Amino acid sequence: MEQIDVRILDRDYRLAVPADEKARLLDAVRVVDERMRAIRDAGRVAGVDRIAVMAALQLAHDLLGSQEAADSTPSADGTRRIRKMTEDLDAELRRQESLF
Repeated sequence: MEQIDVRILDRDYRLAVPADEKARLLDAVRVVDERMRAIRDAGRVAGVDRIAVMAALQLAHDLLGSQEAADSTPSADGTRRIRKMTEDLDAELRRQESLF
């Protein structure tokens, strides 16, 4: 584990992070800092703790929305299977039509 110092909303924090996850953690720090600054600068929320909670709620909402969108999008494998079933059904319907 590596120790890194970060700054979020003008406060310093020391974090421990595996070396292979450092870049992702620094990206997360940047996102959290930007979100907290936007909330603070909007002037509707006072106090760092309240700003942090609002930022956490916004980010969690964004994450859950992204997960729901990903869950509703068929995977490449699922798309192939649906296409194959459609082709099989079309072929069977054509075969059935020739019986009448």
